[in-house]
Amino acid sequence: MIKETKALGMAEVSEYLEEGELKASIKRFIKLKPSEAKKMREEIEKLGNIKIKEEHTAKIIDLLPEDAQDLAKIFTETSLDENENSSILEIVKKYK
Repeated sequence: MIKETKALGMAEVSEYLEEGELKASIKRFIKLKPSEAKKMREEIEKLGNIKIKEEHTAKIIDLLPEDAQDLAKIFTETSLDENENSSILEIVKKYK
């Protein structure tokens, strides 16, 4: 039975998978440890920006954008101003 649906980054998903082909495959693309991904998610959510949806946060965790252009590729339906971009990028830099 599904209790809840939530967009997760690959690092967060890997925590729920048993060892096997799928987990091994995902590990090749993960850039953060699951604990780091959770901390990053918390920091992004603390920004309280209504433009940032769960899906956006998951992509930020997966891709670790380096600049405003990278963020623009994630936020296709909305645009972020300079302050919003810099707030997110500051958080990402902590985890690189």
